[in-house]
Amino acid sequence: MSAPPSAPRDRVWTIPNALSVLRLLGVPLFLWLILRPAFHGPRLDGWAILVLILAGLTDYLDGKIARAYNQTSRIGTLLDPAADRLYILATLVGLAWRDIIPIWLVVILVGRDLLMGIPLTVLRRHGYGPPPVHFMGKAATFNLLYAFPLLLLGDGHDPLNDLAGAIGWAFAIWGTALYWLAAGLYVLQVRQVLRAPANG
Repeated sequence: MSAPPSAPRDRVWTIPNALSVLRLLGVPLFLWLILRPAFHGPRLDGWAILVLILAGLTDYLDGKIARAYNQTSRIGTLLDPAADRLYILATLVGLAWRDIIPIWLVVILVGRDLLMGIPLTVLRRHGYGPPPVHFMGKAATFNLLYAFPLLLLGDGHDPLNDLAGAIGWAFAIWGTALYWLAAGLYVLQVRQVLRAPANG
């Protein structure tokens, strides 16, 4: 049996892309939910946690579906990491605004993304697109997306809140370490891409 033909790389209307768009639409909803207590509105943390859980689930599913059904696309390689970054940024803003996480964690994670703009700019200047998402980067994102709902759930004084907060911080610390390690791997990828023509 011959292998199925590869999916066109320019396809837009695919299930993974639709899931990524749904994730993007959930970002303002999550911010509205998590910031309500800061503006004297009722706490809707349960709904905010649900949005984060669904974001993590669709993040997992879009990659699995894209690979299993050959639905990878150029726009998908941009939408997926963009949705991940926006969720991380929105969650950091919301949790920091409510004093659930310290500012230094926001600086460490946002600073990493700002620094990553340098090698991406170099790639664009040489006519290359962004490097493919590395498994280390996906592992870091998964850890952070697990950490954030647990940290939000830990915003209380019951034993369950304390347990959720402790587990959330474990995921956050591990995810942050992987996030920076992934950045180092991306820099190595960029160096290899830029050196390839000279070695060819």
